[in-house]
Amino acid sequence: MMPNGSTSATLRDLDDATRSLVRLSAVITVGEETNIRAAMLGARGVIPSAWVDELVLQTYLFAGFPRSLNAMREWRRVEPRRSADETIGDPDAWRAAGEATCAAVYGGMYERLRGNIRTLHPLLDEWMIVEGYGKVLSRPALDLPRRELCIVAACAASKQDRQLHSHLYGALNVGVEPDVIEATIEAIADLLDAKHAHSVRLLWARVKGK
Repeated sequence: MMPNGSTSATLRDLDDATRSLVRLSAVITVGEETNIRAAMLGARGVIPSAWVDELVLQTYLFAGFPRSLNAMREWRRVEPRRSADETIGDPDAWRAAGEATCAAVYGGMYERLRGNIRTLHPLLDEWMIVEGYGKVLSRPALDLPRRELCIVAACAASKQDRQLHSHLYGALNVGVEPDVIEATIEAIADLLDAKHAHSVRLLWARVKGK
C-alpha cells in the first residue's frame, strides 16, 4: 500500500479524467490567465472536483504560490465548493508520511537523493520531506500515481528536465504503466513547442529503455 492509500500498478490506462487532469497541470504551470480560465471551465464535470483541488494545492511546489493562488481563484469561479479534505495535520505526521512517499517515488535512489539535497542545504531536505512529500503529496484525496503524472506534466511544461527525469522514474516506481506515461506525454505534447516535445519524448525513451 502506498503512503497516501493508493496501491501499486493503479494506472493501467489513461482515462479521460486523468488525461484532462495532466493537461490541466501543464496549463496551470505555464499558461496565461485566459488559458487557465478556459481549462478550468473545461475541467468541471470531467475531472472529479477533489482532484482539481489537490492539483492546484500541489502546484505551488512546482510553479510557485502566485500560480497556485491564481489557479485556485479561477477554479473557485467554476466550482465554489471546496473538497471535503481540509485536514491540516502536524509536522511529525508530515515527516513520517513524507519519508514514506519520497521513498516510494525514488525507490533505490532515495538515500542518495536525501544525501544530495542535504549537501545543497539541510533546510531544503527538511522542507522537501515535511512540506513537499509530507504535507502536500501524501494527502489522500488524489492518489500518488496521478500526482506523479501531474508532476511529469508540470516539469515537462516548465522545461525542468532534471526533475522531469526523476519523476518519469517516480511514476514507474509508484506503479504507473509505461504506456500510461507515454500517453501522458502525448496528451500534453500540443502544449509544448515542437522542439521541446521532441526532447521530452527522447528523455522518456532513455528512461524506458533502462
